[in-house]
Amino acid sequence: MKRFDELDQFKKEFKKLFKKHKTLDDDFKKFKKVLFVYPTGIGKNFVIIHSSGNIKLVKAHMACRALRNNHLLRIIYSYFEQEQRFEFIELYFKGNKENEDKKRIKQYLQGCFL
Repeated sequence: MKRFDELDQFKKEFKKLFKKHKTLDDDFKKFKKVLFVYPTGIGKNFVIIHSSGNIKLVKAHMACRALRNNHLLRIIYSYFEQEQRFEFIELYFKGNKENEDKKRIKQYLQGCFL
């Protein structure tokens, strides 16, 4: 059975974005359904940014119906193949932040391989 977990920082980002974009909760549930079938995504909206052994880090575009002009949110998550587990690391709106938090990702990966 696949399992979804979230880092505390992700939870804070989600809560902040949810205050502005009320469809986010439902949009996130739909995103998880896609991951359930395609764990590392499908198409050009998913890019594996790190892969080693059992873990893959993916940067994906996630649709949010509350955003105008088909703007997308960016979401960074890890997928542990053997455990069938996802861990959501970061969520942001590209209009507010240009790129993912590379420092957070580096710290996350160091924690995974200790």
